[in-house]
Amino acid sequence: MKYAIMFIFDEKKDNYQVSVPDLPGCGITTKTIDLGLEEITESIKSHLAILAEYGEKVPNANSLELHRKSYMQENPYTFSQAFWAIVSIDITPYLGKSHKINVTLPELLISQIDEKVSKSGEYKTRSGFIASACFAELAK
Repeated sequence: MKYAIMFIFDEKKDNYQVSVPDLPGCGITTKTIDLGLEEITESIKSHLAILAEYGEKVPNANSLELHRKSYMQENPYTFSQAFWAIVSIDITPYLGKSHKINVTLPELLISQIDEKVSKSGEYKTRSGFIASACFAELAK
């Protein structure tokens, strides 16, 4: 899943406040952008692990554009100081135990899925691709 993240530079403290609008309470303070990207990725994973531990659903990621427009309306003064990035997180480990199921699909569709998986670093397996497609459809 691709989560939008927001950086706001605090000149007085000489650091960045980094937050994830789709995950309330998930945020960090960091000195550099590069370090911030690494730290927020780990913070997101920790946040999702805690949600999974309590049996909570993984929150859907809204589009970056939606977040930008919303933030601009709610915080016009700090909007000019904010910049955005996207962090891609494999949410599979936070969805619970995996179960094997039998699925029947047309041969051509399976071939297209396998080709997409082999050419993409985003999907590691056919099952991962199908799970991502299902998750996207359920999020609608």
